[in-house]
Amino acid sequence: MRSFGRGSNSLKSADTMRLILCICCGFILGLFIGISFPSSSLTKLNITSSIVSNFPIARDRNNVVSDEKHTDSSIKIRNATDEMKIWVPSNPKGAERLPPGIVASESDYYLRRLWGKPSEDLPSKPKYLVTFTVGVKQKRNIDAAVKKFSDDFTILLFHYDSKTTEWDEFEWSKRAIHVSARKQTKWWYAKRFLHPDVVAPYDYIFIWDEDLGVEHFDAKEYIKLVKKHGLEISQPGLDPKRGTTWQMTKRRGDREVHTVTEEKPGWCPDPHLPPCAAFIEIMAPVFSRDAWRCVWYMIQNDLVHGWGLDFALRKCVVPAHKKIGVVDAQWIVHQSLPSLGNEGEAKDGKAPWQGVRDRCRKEWTMFQSRVANAEKAYYKSKGVDSSNLTSLYKST
Repeated sequence: MRSFGRGSNSLKSADTMRLILCICCGFILGLFIGISFPSSSLTKLNITSSIVSNFPIARDRNNVVSDEKHTDSSIKIRNATDEMKIWVPSNPKGAERLPPGIVASESDYYLRRLWGKPSEDLPSKPKYLVTFTVGVKQKRNIDAAVKKFSDDFTILLFHYDSKTTEWDEFEWSKRAIHVSARKQTKWWYAKRFLHPDVVAPYDYIFIWDEDLGVEHFDAKEYIKLVKKHGLEISQPGLDPKRGTTWQMTKRRGDREVHTVTEEKPGWCPDPHLPPCAAFIEIMAPVFSRDAWRCVWYMIQNDLVHGWGLDFALRKCVVPAHKKIGVVDAQWIVHQSLPSLGNEGEAKDGKAPWQGVRDRCRKEWTMFQSRVANAEKAYYKSKGVDSSNLTSLYKST
């Protein structure tokens, strides 16, 4: 019995040794396979990366391949991302990140419906824009003026007295645009509501006062004459019997248009300069689209009355003495009503209109100085002697 027990123990020891030997052989065989075959082959053989990564040599080889793939992929993604970024320098400032097809650099004053198809909103698009700066006391006068403008005009009213509902009695008021701000002039409105990109659809822009008699005026005929004579900046002639100041703006009964005149001795050192040429007044100016774009930039300052602007309009068209003129065949009456002047404030014993008039004169001086100083600075930067600006203007 003792001998049998010893033999059994020996048999178990032999089995254990064989098992250990098999495990060792398997380990060596696996190591050999891992070293001999690339990771791609192991993948095809369905040997998981987790097993291979347990071996230092195999793990290093796998990491190199993986890193190369990751780098290539990152470069491709980055390049693709860069290519997909939108940056269009020719777009308006601030819109460079938008595709050009969605950018609209211009707008309009066309009124839209709240229903239906957008493409059917506008049976027609007005070609011209007329603005009046108004108070309710002059609504009868404005009613008569508006009726001189056809449906081819967009009507825009700037209300300096903040009263807008009082205009509802007029049928045309329903299609007009009303903008209200208390005690502001038309140039204050023009700076803020007549941006060139908004009024771009209009061939001509009328920026008129409220105290104009229009019995002898027809807007359609006026446009025909402006186009015929190539005027970029114009105004209707003024009735010479009703308080005109400048010879240039007085109506002449023997012609359609005039662009030059004669003034008092010493007033016009150059016949091509204001007030003998290249000159209209600011009560009833009419601008072409291109001329208004230039004028709009000229008025971007803190001045509100516009006095002196009429002497500087010539800077926006070339040659100014040919493209700025007065239309005699369509004429108006300047009624000289002190309506906006009465919106001033009595101070230091002066009536409200006197304070307004004093500021008008001060602004005229300020504006002229600004223009002169800006021009001198420009010519100086170019190394040009600006001591005789008249000759420079004449040459241009």
